Amino acid sequence: MKFIKRFFNEPSQSFFLFGPRGTGKSTLVRACYQDALWIDLLNPEILRSYSARPERLFDLVRGNPDKKIIVIDEVQKVPSLLSVAHSLIEEDKSLQFILTGSSSRKIKQAGADLLAGRALQRHLHPFMAAELGESFSLEKALNVGMLPVLLGATDSRDALQAYVGLYLKEEIQAEGLVRNLESFSRFLEIVSFSHATVLNITNIARECEVKRKTVENYIEILEELLLAYKVPVFSKRAQRDMSVHPKFYLFDAGVFRALRPKGPLDRAEEIEGAALEGLVVQHLQAWNDYGTEKHDIAFWRTRSAVEVDVVVYGPLGFWALEVKNTTKIHSADTKPLEAFLVDYPMAKGILLYRGKERLLQKGILCLPCDEFLSALRPNEPLWE
Repeated sequence: MKFIKRFFNEPSQSFFLFGPRGTGKSTLVRACYQDALWIDLLNPEILRSYSARPERLFDLVRGNPDKKIIVIDEVQKVPSLLSVAHSLIEEDKSLQFILTGSSSRKIKQAGADLLAGRALQRHLHPFMAAELGESFSLEKALNVGMLPVLLGATDSRDALQAYVGLYLKEEIQAEGLVRNLESFSRFLEIVSFSHATVLNITNIARECEVKRKTVENYIEILEELLLAYKVPVFSKRAQRDMSVHPKFYLFDAGVFRALRPKGPLDRAEEIEGAALEGLVVQHLQAWNDYGTEKHDIAFWRTRSAVEVDVVVYGPLGFWALEVKNTTKIHSADTKPLEAFLVDYPMAKGILLYRGKERLLQKGILCLPCDEFLSALRPNEPLWE
């Protein structure tokens, strides 16, 4: 399979590259730093060697003085290596360490610092539509997601289920993050109903038949494994009483589809709608992380339940976005954006839908969702 150029820009100094398994961290780093010293902690033999004696890193680096770039893949598996890396950087300022990981949780729990601020933190996301170019398919993205590890799979659905199972086994069970894997598996199923909705921890705890504190811990685990994130309420200069609870998203539309139970009582359009909104938000998260200028990504919801799906606010502009899983636009679809623009007339309203035409209705630009995603690039406005 050919290497697909990512929007990620490699820093010139040491950096952490965090991202869920399967987002292509190792592939990216190998392509960009072909002559680097490489320590692959996914290799059991290498993992045992460095777990037993982290100081071995001193020997490796000093024994290869011509190598100035050192990659440690999945560094969270041996957090004590960070102290050695820190010492080596102090010893030789020309060294650059590239430290990949699928979680910072174990590093923090071990009390290891992130190289005392000497290393930047970067994140790698699933593919963006513009990275795939003409091979991007909105339909496929909604069903199997945008993970690079699944791109060339013969049976993407089976591969997606295996990916979810792998995470349960390797990231949750092997790391001992939860005591009761069965309870956590049940939680994953229940929390998938909260994807792209306002998070209600009390309801989730009731459904899971566990304590609220347990659910809070489970959600924290998902966030620290980079499998989920919360989006806050936009409240800058709010003119109305606003909701206070964040929205919850799993990091990839395909992972959501794999976890979300389906049955006779589940409406297909409800699942499709959540997947579409999640796909848009995951693109915006990547757009923001890869860009030089950082933006607030939020949503707007009044206490009277008037809601705009996404608000993006920052140096490049101010946008309110509504995502509709429909091929036709009805007058009611633009009402939330109209309400938002009354309070924030300087913002630009965009409605994304599954149709094929660009339309302008009541000052709101209505765009085909696939066209919007394909045009989205870091360091450029969402739409001009």
